This record gives sequence, C-alpha cells and structure tokens, in this order.
Amino acid sequence: MVRVYNSLTKQMEEFKPLREKEVSMYVCGPTVYDRMHIGNSRPVVFFDTVARFFNYLGYEVTYVSNFTDIDDKIIARAREMGLSESAVSERYIKEIIETYRKLNCLPHAHNPRVTESIPEIIAFIALLEEKGCAYVSEGDVYFNVARCRDYGILSSQSLENLISGARVEESEKKRHSADFALWKKTEEGLNWDSPWGRGRPGWHTECVVMVDSFFKGKIDIHGGGTDLKFPHHDNEIAQALCAYDHTIANYWLHNGRIDLSGEKMSKSLGNVIWVDELLSETSHQAYRLLLLNVPYRQPLSYKDELLRQAENDYEKIKRAYNGLYRKLEEAGDGPSESDPEAEKIKAEFTAAMADDFNTANAITAIFKAVKLANRYVREKNPPLGRMRNLLEIFGGFLWVLGIETGVQPLTDEEKELIARYRAARREKNYELSDVLREEILARGLEL
Repeated sequence: MVRVYNSLTKQMEEFKPLREKEVSMYVCGPTVYDRMHIGNSRPVVFFDTVARFFNYLGYEVTYVSNFTDIDDKIIARAREMGLSESAVSERYIKEIIETYRKLNCLPHAHNPRVTESIPEIIAFIALLEEKGCAYVSEGDVYFNVARCRDYGILSSQSLENLISGARVEESEKKRHSADFALWKKTEEGLNWDSPWGRGRPGWHTECVVMVDSFFKGKIDIHGGGTDLKFPHHDNEIAQALCAYDHTIANYWLHNGRIDLSGEKMSKSLGNVIWVDELLSETSHQAYRLLLLNVPYRQPLSYKDELLRQAENDYEKIKRAYNGLYRKLEEAGDGPSESDPEAEKIKAEFTAAMADDFNTANAITAIFKAVKLANRYVREKNPPLGRMRNLLEIFGGFLWVLGIETGVQPLTDEEKELIARYRAARREKNYELSDVLREEILARGLEL
C-alpha cells in the first residue's frame, strides 16, 4: 500500500488510482526563458523518482509535464537577445530537455507547449463564460472567483483574506481583487484571434486545458513546487470546479523549495546555481542523492558540503554494487537463491518509498545493501546464489532513485587482465600484481 501526503486534504492518504495499476500524473513544467537552476530541478528529480517507484511496483505510468512558451519574461528575453519569442522558447526547451537527460530522468509521455493548445484554451474560456464563471472587461476575460465554491481550498486562502489585494494583482477592470485573467487583450508578443479580440491566454488557464487535453478528465496526481500552491494551483482547481465539477487530481503533491544557506534563490538577486554548470563539476548520481536525502516536503538548504558528502556516498554505493557485480561476473553464470537478509532490506526500501516517497529512509536501506554486498565480496567462499539475488535487488533500488553505477560487462581482454592480476596475487608476485592493478584501475574497472 502506498500512502501519500495530499496537499488538497492536508493529510496522509492511501493512494488509490483511478484505474487499476495505472497512474496518471501531471507536473507543472518550466517557463522557457532561461536555463534550469537547482531550485527548478527539485520537482524534476522528485517526480521522476515518483514515476520510477510506481513503475517499480508494476504500475503503468503516464507522466506529462508542460513547457510554458508564452509569457512576459519570454517577451523580455526575446528583446534582450534580439530574437523572436519562438526562437527563445525553442532554444531553452532544447537546453532544458538536455538537462533532463543529464539528470537521468525518464522521458515524459508528453511535453505539451502552450502554443500548441490555443484553440482548446479559447474553447475552455468560452465554456467558463457560458457557465457564468467568466466575464469580459475592456477586452480582457477574467475568472469570477465569487462564482467558485471552495475558492482557495488548496492553500486555505479565503476571499475575505484576499480582499486587501496583498497577494493578488489589483485592477480596476476586475470585479474582485482575486479575479484573475483568462485572456489578456494585447498585440504585444505572440497573440491570437479570439471571440474577445486579439490576445493571449492567462497562465493559470493553460495547465487546466493541457491536463484535460491529454487525460480527458480527472487524473491521479498533480504536482509542483510548494510556491505554486497559491495562486497557480488554487486557480487551476477553481476553473476545473466550475467547468468540470472536479479538482483536476485526486492527489496534489508539492515539494519544498531549495535555498542557498537559508537565503531564497532568485534570478533577480543573481544568486542562482545553474544545473548544467553544476553537472559539469559533479555526477548526476551525487546530485540526485543530495536532493533525495531530504524528505521532499521539507525545504532544502543547498551547501557545497552536502554535495561533497553526496559524492562520497555515491562512491561507496558504486564500489559496493560494482564489486558485487564483478565478483559474480568472475564466478560465471549460476542459479539465484533467495537471500533473507536482502529480502528484508528490500522490504525496508519499499516500505520507505511507499510512505509518502520517503527517499531519505530509502537511502538508509540502500546503505544496508552496501554493507551486505561488501561483506559477501570479502568472503572467501561467498554464497553466490544469494549474491545474485542481492545484485538484482540492489540494482532495483538504484534504478528507482536514478543513480545507476554504469557498470558494464568485461571484455575478454579485461577478463584476461584481471585473471592475470588474481594469479599474480596468489603467487605473491606483488610487483607484477601492482603493475596489473594500476592498468586495471586506469581502464576504470572496479576490483
């Protein structure tokens, strides 16, 4: 049984998919006007791990994450770079997809772009207008929050608390300060014809439409960073309640933010760390360990010391797994035998991940597998059948967290080299064995 913390109900709940052994999941993607910084990367890595775990349990996962390619920030960047908005979006979409790859994320089922959904967005806004939940004001179209029951249900914001306009955009065009734009009248930047004149859609409407376009109704999981709860996700839910009488997803999941030693990261402050630059200095395995070693709902304070620790942890994991792999490779093929110790560790790993994706405790279980693998490798007459069982279990853990070691089968030449090294050690020809060992290590092989 998988239990998740549902941000919508604010409690732990048993995960019950809409369709047996299937998971539908949508996560808000980036606005494509710049590269990805580490704050943006946390939901990317976390929800990739969620998808992997459901796959590990035998679910068929359909994971969709969008690209927002219409935005004032894109217009500003296009002017700055002397390019079209489309050229700017295309450039950063390519860069971000490459960053996903560098982070070892599984490909999403779909990465829709807002510009591909304009007819559906216009039709959706017309539906809200027809239902009396939207109104036109000086060419703009606004959502009428007063017509929505349970507005602010996700973040626990009430309309009374929002009247002051402290957390919403004030405008004389709006009936209520919390009303938000569904369609903006403009001829600046990318714009389209609509029943209300030329313009472009509002941000909060885009994801509602893309979710429905791909999934044709309510989904299991909608996710994103905690900063999206209000107003973005609350406004998504408000529109879906009015249009479809549902809250888009049964389970809403939100990850905590990343800050730098207690200071919020901000492009405007210039204190961001770009993911692609970080991954040129460290491995994606170490970086994923850093992110996943903190419960996802908690804030994460990034420090270089945490990355160094994660790099050390990864090396321990890599040496243990690869050492086990090589030991079995040298032993040759044979039957697998259930290992009670390995199965117990597997149960601990699965229980941790099933408890609201507690990756920190899952990593603790991985280090128990490290300890067991190292013990078997050191034994003179190890239980090869149990070792094969452990290797399979250990590999499953690493796949779920996206931190595979990259070990490859030895070539015949490499096998011969290692055999010569072993023989030199047995014959106590340490001078030769040291030379062979250096050659083995130079080839990047684990002993």
